[in-house]
Amino acid sequence: MNLKNSCYSFVFLCLGCFTAVIAQEKHYYQTDFPPEEFQARRNRIFDEIGDNAIALIQSAPTVAGFKVFRQSNTFYYLCGIEEGHAYLLLNGKNRTTTLYLPHRDEGRERSQGKILSAEDTELVSTLTGIDRLRPVEYLGNDLVGTGLIKGSTPVLYTPLSPAETGNDSRDEILGGHARAAADPWDSQITREAQFKQLLNERFPEFEIKDLSPLLDSMRLIKSQREIEVIRKATQIAGLAIIEAMRSTKPGIYEYQLDAAAKFIFYQHGAQGDGYPAIIGGGANAFMGHYFRKTDALKNGDLVIMDYAPDYHNYTSDVTRIWPVNGTFNKEQTALYNFIVAYRDALFRYLKPGVTSDEVLDSAAADMEKYLEGKEFKNPNHLKAVREGIKFRGHFQHPVGMAVHDVGQVRRVPLEPGMVFTIDPMIWIPEERLYIRIEDVAVITETGVENLSAFVPSSIEQVQSTIKEKGLTEFRPAETLPLKKP
Repeated sequence: MNLKNSCYSFVFLCLGCFTAVIAQEKHYYQTDFPPEEFQARRNRIFDEIGDNAIALIQSAPTVAGFKVFRQSNTFYYLCGIEEGHAYLLLNGKNRTTTLYLPHRDEGRERSQGKILSAEDTELVSTLTGIDRLRPVEYLGNDLVGTGLIKGSTPVLYTPLSPAETGNDSRDEILGGHARAAADPWDSQITREAQFKQLLNERFPEFEIKDLSPLLDSMRLIKSQREIEVIRKATQIAGLAIIEAMRSTKPGIYEYQLDAAAKFIFYQHGAQGDGYPAIIGGGANAFMGHYFRKTDALKNGDLVIMDYAPDYHNYTSDVTRIWPVNGTFNKEQTALYNFIVAYRDALFRYLKPGVTSDEVLDSAAADMEKYLEGKEFKNPNHLKAVREGIKFRGHFQHPVGMAVHDVGQVRRVPLEPGMVFTIDPMIWIPEERLYIRIEDVAVITETGVENLSAFVPSSIEQVQSTIKEKGLTEFRPAETLPLKKP
C-alpha cells in the first residue's frame, strides 16, 4: 500500500471512530417525566402487591424491517425506556427494581445512533431511577433468586391484558384476537399468553396473577405532567381539524383532509396517529369507524373528522362535523345546534364526586327544556333528537396513552385527574345521517376543563374557519401520472 492510500485509510478510520463515539455519547430518552414520577408509579405497585410478591413487565419486541419502534404503553409508563426486548422486575421483598436490556449492538448504533443497552448502567440509572441494570440473559437467574431456592416463593404478577403500542386500544386488540380465534387455520396466541406459558413451563413454582387491573387503575388518574402532554396532543389534534376545515370544498377527497391533518401532526412533533383518521363525507359519516377515506366530498353534505396524534406516547380524541360547501342549511343548523347545546349541558355538570349517570340525567333534563319551542319540520329529525336525549353513550371513554384508554369512568364517582371524552351524537337512519362532536374533559379539583374548547364548534366559528384558505389550496394535488418532461 502506498503512502497516499495509507493516509486515506487513516482518515476514514478516524472518521469511523469519530462516528462511533458520537453514537455512543448522544442518547435519546423522554423529557416529559422525571425519574421521581416513574419511581412513584413503581412504589405504588410495591404497596399493592405486598412484600412476598414480584412484578414482571415485558416491553414491546424490537420491530423488523424499516419500521419505527414504539414502546408498549405499560412499559413506558413505568420507566420511560423505549428499547425493545426489555424487562422490568419489581421485587416486593426488598422494593428494588431491576431493568433488563439487551447488550450493545454497535452495528445498529452506527446506522441508527445511540441505543440504551445493558452496558449503560450509570446513564440508565440516572434517567429512570431504577436500582439495577442487568443484561437480559440474567433474568432467569434473578427470578430463581427471588425465593425459589429458599422456599419462600413469591407470587408473580405480570400484565395479562394485551399491550397497546401506538394507534391501538385494548378493546380493538381484543376484538382482533377474537376474530383470529374464530379462524381454525390461525394458531396464533397473544404475546402475553405466550409469556405466561413460558413462565409456567420454566418456573412452575410461581403462582401467576394478573397485574393489568392495578395498572389500569393507576393509569386512569393522570398526573399533572400527563395532563400537560395530553393537552399538547389535544391542541395538535384541534389545529389539524381546523386545517382540514380550511381545506374543505366540494370535490376534495377525504384522504386529502387526512393529508392536511397529518402535516400539522408532524409539524408539531407527533410520531404518527393516535388512531387511524375517521373522515367521512355524507353517508360515510354514518359508519362510526370509517377509515377508508377514498371518496370525494359532495356539495350539500356534511363531513365528520375524528382524529388525534400519537404525541410523546399519549393521544387525544377530538371530533367536529361541518358542511362541505361552507354553510349549514336550515335543517343541518337545527340538528347541529342541538348537539352543541347537549355538549355544553354535559360539561355544566362535570365535577369531582358526581357519576356519569348523574351528569347524563341532569343534561337530559336541560335538553328537554332546550327543545321547548324548537321546530323540526322533518319528523325523523325530531325523533332522532328525542332518542338522543335518552341515549346514554354521550359520556364516553377515558383518554390517555390510548384513545380508548384503560380504566373506568362510567358509573363511578369522578376524581381529579380523570380524562375522558364527552361525545353527544344522534343518528337519522332514514337519511344515513350521523351528527356528533367530541371534546376532551379533564376533572380538576374544583370542576372540569375542556381541553378542546378552542376548536371551532359554534355555527359562526365553523363557517368562518371554512372560509379561510387551507393547505390543499396553497399546495393542490398534482394530476397523476405526471407529464413527461
